[in-house]
Amino acid sequence: MPNEQLLDAVESAVKAQKITSTAATHIREWLTEPKYADYADQVAEHITSEKWQALDDAFWTIIPFGTGGRRGRMYPIGSNAINDRTIGESAQGLADYVKETLGDDAELSCAIARDTRHRSEDFAKLCAEIMVAAGFKVYFLNGYRSTPELSFAVRYKNCSCGIMVTASHNPPSDNAVKVYWSSGAQVLPPHDKGIIDKVMSTQEIERANFDEALAAGKIILCEEEVDKAFIDAVVQQATPGPRDLKVLYSPLHGVGATCVIPALERDGFADVELFGLHAEPSGDFPNVPGHVSNPENPRVFDAMIEHAKQTDADLCVATDPDCDRIGLAAPLTLDDGSEWSTLTGNQIGGLLSDYVCETRKLTTEKFQVTTLVTTHLIHRIGQSYGIKTIGDLLVGFKWIAQAIDAHGPENFLYGTEESHGYMAGTHVRDKDGAVAAMLACELAAQLKAEGKTLHEKLDDLFWQHGVHAERTVSVMMPGSDGMARMKEVMSHFRAAPPSEIAGFAVAQRRDYLENAITRSDGSTEPLPEPNGDLVILDLTENGNYIACRPSGTEPKIKFYMFAYTAPEMLHDLDVTKSELQERLDAMESDLRKFAGV
Repeated sequence: MPNEQLLDAVESAVKAQKITSTAATHIREWLTEPKYADYADQVAEHITSEKWQALDDAFWTIIPFGTGGRRGRMYPIGSNAINDRTIGESAQGLADYVKETLGDDAELSCAIARDTRHRSEDFAKLCAEIMVAAGFKVYFLNGYRSTPELSFAVRYKNCSCGIMVTASHNPPSDNAVKVYWSSGAQVLPPHDKGIIDKVMSTQEIERANFDEALAAGKIILCEEEVDKAFIDAVVQQATPGPRDLKVLYSPLHGVGATCVIPALERDGFADVELFGLHAEPSGDFPNVPGHVSNPENPRVFDAMIEHAKQTDADLCVATDPDCDRIGLAAPLTLDDGSEWSTLTGNQIGGLLSDYVCETRKLTTEKFQVTTLVTTHLIHRIGQSYGIKTIGDLLVGFKWIAQAIDAHGPENFLYGTEESHGYMAGTHVRDKDGAVAAMLACELAAQLKAEGKTLHEKLDDLFWQHGVHAERTVSVMMPGSDGMARMKEVMSHFRAAPPSEIAGFAVAQRRDYLENAITRSDGSTEPLPEPNGDLVILDLTENGNYIACRPSGTEPKIKFYMFAYTAPEMLHDLDVTKSELQERLDAMESDLRKFAGV
């Protein structure tokens, strides 16, 4: 079919409401502009076959840079899909921006790594070819490696930037690039906007030949050197103590065995079993529920817990596919036949915060860092140890990294966010599953020597600081309709928020997009930075609040619920915990009704 007929067919599809007008605009570009010539035949085939839904999904928008980079569903064509063109634009835009920012005389270099997902190796090599063609030396971690190791490699090799090919815990259909600055942190303002401007204006993508660049020394395979240095840096965060602990570890079909097991062995843990069911590196994630390797999901631990009971293991540890986050499951008590339970990201965050504070030499200059949607238990633990907690941050570990450098790495102790991300040490500027797993095992071993479990230690923290209960609910809203729905829900929260949630009046609204606090009596006051698409509703009961934000990496809205009872109000811990779960149920019910989801 000639181009004129193809364009007419696109116009007819818009009129028939088979595709959106924005999709049609991008489809026309991919059909007619020289920079998309390699993909025009595939676009034409979709049009002649009337694959309108696939075209609309792939073209209705331009896939953005969010809190974790550029992430989405893989599809061979489309501005809203992960493919050679969108990955190539990302690398080319990064190269162009770094060159322009650092100047003509700069020695340019880039570290690149990838996970076990489908096409991750192809995309990593594509990025390497583009960076070499742009004049960069590339330090390439051959084979699959963790995201924190890529962050470490950027710093260790003094690179100008870094690229990690991973979609973290997303479904097998997805992939992504995470882009790192020379600090080893994901790109922050103004660099993020500068890079995306370059990405959007990319015309031609220049590529070198990978094998030729490797032979010429322009691509350097450095995984053996960096692996050793990375594990050395991880175990610098170790604390001497008991090591009598039987650990069952799962990489959830990802990269974690490359760093978690070596780190635990170096730290003296001699009884670590790699869980065979999840050991195979596979982008299909075949043996986890729904094929989604997310340690936030308690169901990924079901098979592990059964195996742990049979083998008398003391702790289950799992890392997500790129090993920057962990999940834990542990017995409720050390009694024979005890039931097991997983721990939430907030609970792990509190336990590790207390452990780091307990085992480090503290001064009033020391600080920890967290986010606005992470449990306030972190703040109360920090206060009890006399250290500062920096907590007014948006979601995303890049903001934690920024705070570390702004307040002085020499005084940094610990960083955490509710989605199972934890960091100690200054060897990286991103959450680190290897360090987190090591600290968790150290704490579990210490507690075992004292006759306790992680759950019992958490109860101790509740008696000391009050009972904290949290819940996060994600509502998927895919496609162009989903984006419109997300905007509608956020607008609803801003324009006419509920006056009551779970039987408590809403005392005030904190709007971080408008940077304003609005109280129930209508009075307002400015809200300091940060600035982002986040609304928090504080209830009249102190420490109880909810937050709402659209995800920066996936098509979904997230609701965060926080319930709290102060320690002076505690009489029966089990009763209070049950009451707070009922309060969270009521919060979730009211939020779903209000948002219509």
